[in-house]
Amino acid sequence: MKRKTNILAGDTALWVIFILLSGISLIAVYSTIGLSAITKMSSTPMHAFFRHVGFVALTYLVIIVMSHISFKRFSRPSLWLYIISVVLLILVIFLDDEKRWLDLPLLPSFQPSEIAKVVLLVFTARNIALNRQRLDDNATFYYLLIPIVIVTVLVAPSNLSTGILIFLSCYLLLYFGGINRRLWWRGFALLALLAGLAFVLFYFLGDKIDLFRTSTWGHRLQSWLHPNPNELTQENMARMAVARGGFFHTGIGTTIHGRLMTQAHNDFIYAIIIEETGSLVGAFIFALYAWFYFRCIRIATRCKVLFGSLAVAGIGTMIFLQAVTHMCVALGVMPVTGQTLPFISYGGTAYLFMGVGIGVIQSVAADNKRQQRLAMQESAADNPLPASSDTQQTSDSNPINPQSL
Repeated sequence: MKRKTNILAGDTALWVIFILLSGISLIAVYSTIGLSAITKMSSTPMHAFFRHVGFVALTYLVIIVMSHISFKRFSRPSLWLYIISVVLLILVIFLDDEKRWLDLPLLPSFQPSEIAKVVLLVFTARNIALNRQRLDDNATFYYLLIPIVIVTVLVAPSNLSTGILIFLSCYLLLYFGGINRRLWWRGFALLALLAGLAFVLFYFLGDKIDLFRTSTWGHRLQSWLHPNPNELTQENMARMAVARGGFFHTGIGTTIHGRLMTQAHNDFIYAIIIEETGSLVGAFIFALYAWFYFRCIRIATRCKVLFGSLAVAGIGTMIFLQAVTHMCVALGVMPVTGQTLPFISYGGTAYLFMGVGIGVIQSVAADNKRQQRLAMQESAADNPLPASSDTQQTSDSNPINPQSL
């Protein structure tokens, strides 16, 4: 008798989380898309909303298809996709004034940095797995770091927060992969020192240096440290929206600040959600992302293939860090970064390629289930009689060690 194929393959909890986040997204985008649709998209709110619905539906399809493909098939193509990502990042520097978007036939306003996020993490996981016998060598550390630095250097000048997010996620992935710990911590200390120096320079000289977007970074940092409550800015309206929502809510569709903000559906959607549904729902959304990250780590530690384990850990870390960054900005804990809230902010290429990341994770989770099922079948064939309590105790006391993957 053939076993039925489950359409929603992979980890059930991840599917539940994604369904909840995408459902929240439809409600929140419908409530906040108005002003931006008219002023920035030259469209109607309903047309923009249904475009978002289309991207959400396409993302579901992408995840379903990828979850039924063996994750091992993603390893070799990641090299070519990495090369394509680098080429696109170079092209966008010359073809777009803001150095962020490319207008492709099927993907208008396509952001190469969005595909680079996922591709680089999968490519880095592949490189670590291929060099797992030489991870203690200093040369291996630099060899693994070079592709990460290339993408970061191409992304950071036009989108600093995305560059930092990409680099930090990949650098943590090196740690997860078992790279030389002493060298990794030395690099981390150097990065912390450079970050502190950059913080001081942006604060005191950001407005005086016209290099890349340093003036924008400096202004955002100064506005965050010394906010002017009388200035009608996106960040001030986000803070007022959070204060207005309070612990409970004002009601879905009753936002005031969301109708005055051009980025209410993207960079500050979390603030509008709190305004309309209250801090309790805001805490629930954070819990969903924390649950999501926990499930990713659980899937990663259960995978017996190093490439799959690291790919899940890296993508899960990147999505969780981006979500936390967005929420901190909306609450005024961090300067404005321009990071969207994964699977909730208005859909486009960013939404779609985040779905590609989920597809990779679900592919690994589905393989874990297959391996577990095969192991149970082999165990049943080898031991037709029920195992004794002593055997069960020995089996339970020796779980798979993630360090051996």
